[in-house]
Amino acid sequence: MPSYISGANITDLCRELAENSSFDPALYEKYHIKRGLRNSDGTGVKAGITNICNVHGYVINEGEVESIPGQLIYRGYSITDLVENVEAEDRYGYEETTFLLLFGHLPTKKELDTFTTYVSLKRDLPNGFVEDMILKAPSKNIMNKLARSVLALYSYDDECEAKGLENEMRTAISLIAKLPVIMANAYQVKRRVFDNESMIMHPINYEENTAQCILSLLRPDRQYTKDEAQMLDRLLMLQAEHGGGNNSTFTCRVLTSSGTDPYSAYSSAICALKGPRHGGANLQVIHMLDNFKENIKHWDNEGEVADYMRRTIRKETNDGSGLIYGMGHAVYTISDPRAIILKKKAFELAKGHEIEAEFRLLETIERLTPEIFKEMKGSTKAMCANVDMYSGLVYRMLGIPDELFTPLFAVARMAGWAAHRMEEILTGNRIIRPAYKAIAKEKEYIKLEDRE
Repeated sequence: MPSYISGANITDLCRELAENSSFDPALYEKYHIKRGLRNSDGTGVKAGITNICNVHGYVINEGEVESIPGQLIYRGYSITDLVENVEAEDRYGYEETTFLLLFGHLPTKKELDTFTTYVSLKRDLPNGFVEDMILKAPSKNIMNKLARSVLALYSYDDECEAKGLENEMRTAISLIAKLPVIMANAYQVKRRVFDNESMIMHPINYEENTAQCILSLLRPDRQYTKDEAQMLDRLLMLQAEHGGGNNSTFTCRVLTSSGTDPYSAYSSAICALKGPRHGGANLQVIHMLDNFKENIKHWDNEGEVADYMRRTIRKETNDGSGLIYGMGHAVYTISDPRAIILKKKAFELAKGHEIEAEFRLLETIERLTPEIFKEMKGSTKAMCANVDMYSGLVYRMLGIPDELFTPLFAVARMAGWAAHRMEEILTGNRIIRPAYKAIAKEKEYIKLEDRE
């Protein structure tokens, strides 16, 4: 590093940058800026129209927001109905959900069997890809490796810039098939390089669906029970899609609107999901749970749990954020349908096992949070547990490492991203370009020799 660029210089320059970039937050209100593209009542600013998914948590009654039990609807079908019918027929549902999101209708049995087989046969990575892109460039963060790998697959596709819906669908299904394999391989390399653990890479079993494939590739002995695979399958169904306004899907649509290739658009969505305010939330819940377990002596004592929660809200414990992770949602108010489904299924599998006590502790936190927030902050706003409250612990129950929680979210959400990209191509026809209010004042140029 040149002598004139020192740590002290950079610190001073960054301090100046902070000073030159700051402004009074009151300006947001003065200029009617909708921060985070959200209205003052918490509802989202409408930026488009979609026929893919409806995330419903409130109604507007005579101009006022009125809370309702949460609804998540894929292509007109309630996620509750989708999961319950799959459960009743004792089968897997992620491939059916993916087909529904991509093509807009529920598949016949023949269509579903053909699609499931097609996806399984597309799991293979290009020759040399694992060696060149994963083994030779290991990453501590699997999300980073997923994003880079998707971007790198562009170079292995002779039709990477081909236009047309059929090519878009070919690319989307290929990535839906390959992401679980990339994730598993990246994790094994990470274990060897950074954790000094053994690296075990299994060949693909083309008879396995997505949930089975993930467990099979991650476990040294490749063994899993039907209940375990179906539990993971339900999680994939629940996380496959969540409307066009969530951060990663909107990111995918923004890049798509520019006309860029699918690999760039999907890689950007993965990068957005990596953020702890989005896809990393379930890991924050797990870290909070670990902190509570360590510092609360009697997990079944509600008074003791409540006291520690009050300290957490006062920023005295956990990570000092003052947040109870897993509680609250931008759209859902009374309930998150994903959390209800996941909680019910998880408790069924956890019952009678050691991990049941941890689920009970989370349930206590869920139940106490609204009343403690009302007590401490005077908040009467409806607050419910979101899907992240229980998803991380379910992953742990399945023996899935913490660093794969968010990558698994990406694996599931790839189907939703693909559906929205193709909808943007078919219906958008305009680059997404919102405006920012510029407040910098015009300045007179100072000659170099006159600057101090």
